[in-house]
Amino acid sequence: MDSGLLHLHSLLRWVILLLLVLTLVQAIRKNPAIQKLSLPLLITAHIMLLIGLYQWIFGRYGLTQPLPAGISRMKDPFYRFYQIEHPTLMILATVLITVVRGKAKKLQYKAVVGLLIAAFLLLMAGIPWPFRGEVIGRSLLPGM
Repeated sequence: MDSGLLHLHSLLRWVILLLLVLTLVQAIRKNPAIQKLSLPLLITAHIMLLIGLYQWIFGRYGLTQPLPAGISRMKDPFYRFYQIEHPTLMILATVLITVVRGKAKKLQYKAVVGLLIAAFLLLMAGIPWPFRGEVIGRSLLPGM
């Protein structure tokens, strides 16, 4: 189950990034379509957050699992990223996406653009891209 959730979590990142970029483009164009696009973005982000929180707490390297002997969460780059940095950045991005939904319903284009750019930057910083090295990096597609 843990592996399946990890693959789903990895796959949903592409859905979120696609929906975020589409919503951003529509907000820049001041298209009322942001009202419709922001809802699937919100739903996907919250599903992703729930899966991520489960993994963060109960997963293979979750907070409920004991750390290997001699490992410190803050000194080890793997544990620092996956137990501190990644969850923090993703929770903040999800909060911004949630606020975007409220602003999109009111057609506040300027606020939506700013919040989506901030959420996009947080997401890009928090995703374990392959170029981040062997310790943190993950493949672009789940299971590969």
